[in-house]
Amino acid sequence: MEVEWIILADAAEAVNNKLYLIGGGWETLTIDSQLPVLYPCAIAVAFSVPWNETNQQHNIEIAIDDQDGAQLLKVEGQVEVGRPPGIPLGKAQRVQMAIRLALPLQKIGTFVIIVRIEGQESRRVALNVVAGPNLVAQGS
Repeated sequence: MEVEWIILADAAEAVNNKLYLIGGGWETLTIDSQLPVLYPCAIAVAFSVPWNETNQQHNIEIAIDDQDGAQLLKVEGQVEVGRPPGIPLGKAQRVQMAIRLALPLQKIGTFVIIVRIEGQESRRVALNVVAGPNLVAQGS
């Protein structure tokens, strides 16, 4: 199993394995209010599950770390996808999920979102948090 993509969004929902995004696809977040702040957002993840790994539970972890390696948050769970009737023999399955969260931001900087499957890193994306004009004027 592998991660196909990770998408940051203002809001996201996965319903019947369809992904619904609002304000999705960004990698830079401008903070214009006093820190620390809880920033509401969502992370959407798509997994490709090979034929021979369907009908099994897979442990996953989504973590957000700061540039010093300190963990801001971690979400753990399981993914399992079956084989629908009539699917061609050997075809991989895509399973999508969306996680709503309040991102606990203490500082400006570069963060990393890491998705692990069975404890092994599968994919990572950067999240840049920058100071907006109001925060700069306050002397961030």
